[in-house]
Amino acid sequence: MSVQLELLELSDTKISFVLSGSSPYFVNSLRRALITDVPKMAIEDVEFHLGPIRDASGKEFESIFPIFDEMVAHRLGLLPIPTDLDVYTFKDKCKCGGEGCPSCRIMYKLNKMGPCTVYSGDLEPLDDPKLAIRDDLIPIIKLTDGQAPLIYATAYLGTSAMHAKWQTCISVGYRYYPEIQISEKKCDGCGKCVERCPRKVLRLDKKKAAVEKLAACVLCESCEEACPNAAIKARGDETRFIMGFETDGSVPAVRALSYALKKLEDEFTEFREKLGEELE
Repeated sequence: MSVQLELLELSDTKISFVLSGSSPYFVNSLRRALITDVPKMAIEDVEFHLGPIRDASGKEFESIFPIFDEMVAHRLGLLPIPTDLDVYTFKDKCKCGGEGCPSCRIMYKLNKMGPCTVYSGDLEPLDDPKLAIRDDLIPIIKLTDGQAPLIYATAYLGTSAMHAKWQTCISVGYRYYPEIQISEKKCDGCGKCVERCPRKVLRLDKKKAAVEKLAACVLCESCEEACPNAAIKARGDETRFIMGFETDGSVPAVRALSYALKKLEDEFTEFREKLGEELE
């Protein structure tokens, strides 16, 4: 099976493309790999420091939160930590033996004095300033006067098979590539199919219905229902698929796709080798 990929849309956090020469089985495997197997860094350990803190003027603050520490730790775990998949490794596979080093962890510090709202951008990376959270306006908690929590948070690499906070790709979906057939003999140019189509796929051309935006079709069959002469048919090509997904910003979309494809390739190779051993 020779699969071809045609890019439709690409940004840092979003991608859509057409897969040709494929099958529902392969595309669904890719969907599952994108959801489950693409790793990212996420905050796992949070250390809360309790006690009084003084600012430069001598004013005393208390290192506390207005809600339970567990809720704060949960919110921190959901923040999109910038992840370079070529740099970081799982801590149980790291050369440090899981003790923690720059190859398997990222450490952050948070020390904010109220009254204010604490945002994701207030987390300061202790290793490299480039590891600051790019989406810096995610609200975490609102502090009142006299509150100034001091915490240290450590992020590790993981996958969503371990916990949902490690899910890199979201809104992963695919659909059959549409095929629209219009009979010139039956079409009388009434335009009802054009009016009914919710995605504006069709248009009138020389008093006949014509396809204008084929890839936008979602095969809802509204055009078939609207046509009084049964002149139009919309079907899906079972060898071509339109697929797309977004990431939470921790990993670029194109990098997540390449990682998932490589993961599938490795798993297929391993399966083929083990099957060959069993058949020998």
